[in-house]
Amino acid sequence: MHKNWPQMTGELSGAIRELRGGAPEVMKAFSGMAQAALKANALDTKTKELIALAIAVAIRCDGCVAFHAEAAMKQGATRDEVMETMGMAVYMGAGPSVMYAAQAVEAFDQFTEKAAG
Repeated sequence: MHKNWPQMTGELSGAIRELRGGAPEVMKAFSGMAQAALKANALDTKTKELIALAIAVAIRCDGCVAFHAEAAMKQGATRDEVMETMGMAVYMGAGPSVMYAAQAVEAFDQFTEKAAG
């Protein structure tokens, strides 16, 4: 195991709560933007979470990988869908995205195991 992704989301959630307390208006606006972006319209929420996971890989954001891997799993994404999404992330982000794609799959697998366990 490279990283403990469920632990990472737990630790980051506490830090994000602190940020919400310190910058409430900004974080309220960010939360509203996230809700609007994730609302199912032409694309369903699962597809949007897979897109977010691919972007997280391409921009190399560990916390983003963790939260969007978990969200993709909760939205019903399959491992095959995650793998195909990682293929697109690698295509768009080249070598560094290969490293993050491997971590995103690991994160998805850990959240799936945790949910099943």
